[in-house]
Amino acid sequence: MKLAELAVEAGKDADAYVAVVDEAATAHARWAGNALTSSGLTADTRLTVIAVTSDGSGTAAGVVTHRGAVDEDAVRAVVAAAERAARTATPAADARPLLTGDAVPPSPDWDEPAPAPAASAGGLARFAGGLAATFDRARAERRLLYGYAEQRRHTTWLASSTGLRLRHVQTAGLVDLTAKSEDGVASTWSGTGAADLGGIDPLAAYEGLDERLGWARRRVELPAGRYEVLLSPSCVADLMLRLYRAAGAKDAVDARTVFRGADGGTRIGERLTGAPLTLRSDPREPGLRCAPFVAARGSADVAQVFADTVSVFDNGVPLRPTEWIRDGVLTGLVQTRHSADLTGLPVTPQVGNLVLEGPGEGRALADLVATTRRGLLVTSLWYVRDVDPRTLLLTGLTRDGVYLVEDGEVVGEANNFRFDESPVGMLGRVTEIGRTEPALPRERDDSTPRTAMPALRVDGFTMSAVSEAT
Repeated sequence: MKLAELAVEAGKDADAYVAVVDEAATAHARWAGNALTSSGLTADTRLTVIAVTSDGSGTAAGVVTHRGAVDEDAVRAVVAAAERAARTATPAADARPLLTGDAVPPSPDWDEPAPAPAASAGGLARFAGGLAATFDRARAERRLLYGYAEQRRHTTWLASSTGLRLRHVQTAGLVDLTAKSEDGVASTWSGTGAADLGGIDPLAAYEGLDERLGWARRRVELPAGRYEVLLSPSCVADLMLRLYRAAGAKDAVDARTVFRGADGGTRIGERLTGAPLTLRSDPREPGLRCAPFVAARGSADVAQVFADTVSVFDNGVPLRPTEWIRDGVLTGLVQTRHSADLTGLPVTPQVGNLVLEGPGEGRALADLVATTRRGLLVTSLWYVRDVDPRTLLLTGLTRDGVYLVEDGEVVGEANNFRFDESPVGMLGRVTEIGRTEPALPRERDDSTPRTAMPALRVDGFTMSAVSEAT
């Protein structure tokens, strides 16, 4: 809090300032071959200063970020660097007046410090308490466990010279678990996310993987082709996050993405799928809570496919429940205030979580397997990359578990494949929606929104080549 206050008060040569301070504490542990190999506690501080200048040619912003130890001298140096960057920057097309403290009430906990770094260790300690029994079970069944777990607390303060004073504390835990047969021939993976790592039972996570390793005792070689597939919630999360990251309204209007409309506008109002799927975000979603305001540390977010989904001028904009797809119809795209002015659509910034769901509770993945005549169960995806943004065509690999299902039973492990699919096109071929549950995408980073996804039954999923990956 004090760093943010100091940064917005230290500026002298710009018209306005925004400061974003991030303090993160992470407790983590790794294990391999049924034994803990390392653990630790890390702390990180990041200061971002945005200086805004205006003249006859327009409004420009200079953005400078400093990571590591931050004292008063470092704050003043970052502010001065942001001022220099603003003076040499070209006018920003997305420039809008900064929000004020009168428009956005301050956070009631603004003055509170970040939680002590040691607070992150509690959830990890509770989780680790169950690892010993899990390792013993794996040894007895001649399995090898590898993985990673972390509990993270991330506090953000956002202050501006126009009176913004906002604070948010994000807690998140995750477990990344791989199980292998003793000879290393078969392996399978699962990922779990939760606000508190202490609520995750490692033994329960292992038991699901042990069943999959049993399926792998029979190997089935299959050719490339189009298959009916059952995608696990993790797979669906990886694909829906690619859709979300490409859902910028301005990029659609500029004809750079799959969401470009035939009339030159956007595809909002168009049916994407006959399946009654709803894709939505809500900063107060139970179990997936995230920051309720925009905290933009740059107008070109490296986590995005394109740069027009976030604007430093929108810092402090309140985030509200937003539906992106409702009952199969595209109802919203990511909008900054700048893009909303261009499109005439509401301001709908990106939110830090994503939920895909169908009507009702839906069936568990095991129940979907039980009603499958013949298809592939795909449990995780890897190395997903963009091929064509105009169709959102992606390519990637299956990894650690593709299984052949016949007459309601898993009959063996299949070889891996390279796939080529568009998440938008895939939605149009969804024939059944499973139960929505918290899901951890396998391809993720610190900026990945928290997700809850169902398993999906998809017709005609393109496995374009057999992969040699094992």
